[in-house]
Amino acid sequence: MQSNSRITIYTRKNCCLCDDAKVAIRDARTKAVFEVDEIDIDSDPELQKRYNDEVPVVEINGSKAFKYRVSADELLKKLAARQ
Repeated sequence: MQSNSRITIYTRKNCCLCDDAKVAIRDARTKAVFEVDEIDIDSDPELQKRYNDEVPVVEINGSKAFKYRVSADELLKKLAARQ
C-alpha cells in the first residue's frame, strides 16, 4: 500500500499505552508507507495542557484518528480510507 500520509503520535515517557501505540505504528509500517512524527507532550506546555489526559493521541494528516489505543489493523484501515 503506497501512501503520502503522515502519522503524528503525541506521547510521553513512562506511558504504557504510548508504548503500545508505537508498536502498533511500527507494525503498520511493515505493510504501508507513511511518515511518522513522535512528539513528547511534556516538552511543550500547550501540548501538555491539550493532551495531558488523552495520550497517546494519533493523528493522520493532522486529523485526530485515535486516542488511548490503536491497533496496526485499525490504523491501516484508516490510512486506506483516507487515500
